[in-house]
Amino acid sequence: MRLRRYPVKSMLGEDVSHSDVDAAGLTHDRRLALIHTGTGKVASAKNPRTWRALPTLFAEMQDSTVRITFPDGTSILAADPGADDALSAFLDQPVTLTATPPRDATLDRAVPEEVLRAGISAEVPVQIISIAGISPASTFFDFAPLHMLTRSTLAEIAAHSPSGSVHAERYRPNIIIDTLTPGSTRMTGTTATSA
Repeated sequence: MRLRRYPVKSMLGEDVSHSDVDAAGLTHDRRLALIHTGTGKVASAKNPRTWRALPTLFAEMQDSTVRITFPDGTSILAADPGADDALSAFLDQPVTLTATPPRDATLDRAVPEEVLRAGISAEVPVQIISIAGISPASTFFDFAPLHMLTRSTLAEIAAHSPSGSVHAERYRPNIIIDTLTPGSTRMTGTTATSA
């Protein structure tokens, strides 16, 4: 089993060995997000045409703040005075990093089937999703505060993917559960059992 958290919504996250969990999810999970300063919408990888660079950023807790690392290995702290400017330049969108969700927080979600058909850079229809009533206070979840996936689910998705593979981080799950495939063997103590 793998336990992961994503300190900034839609960025890559980090493995953790343990975490407290409550109604707001894992501690430090999706507690920050980028807000587009022109539209007021939450930046989300669910709209890949606009935010395709967002999941290339890596966010991790460092002491009591968040460190964001760019693909070239350079990094900034969320509290750095130039963080908004650096993120805006990288994403080519005017953004501000915040821990306070807008009162009427929304995000754009591209129609998934259209993205699969046309590709992530194509202009496809988007739906406006309100997360104001969904997210626990001071979080940026758009569906549920805890997301679990099994390895067998990922294998099934990969089997239907044109590339034949899929990365768990694409779905940003908090818990990835190891599962056995039919015919595999699991060692329990000194006894081997077949699934």
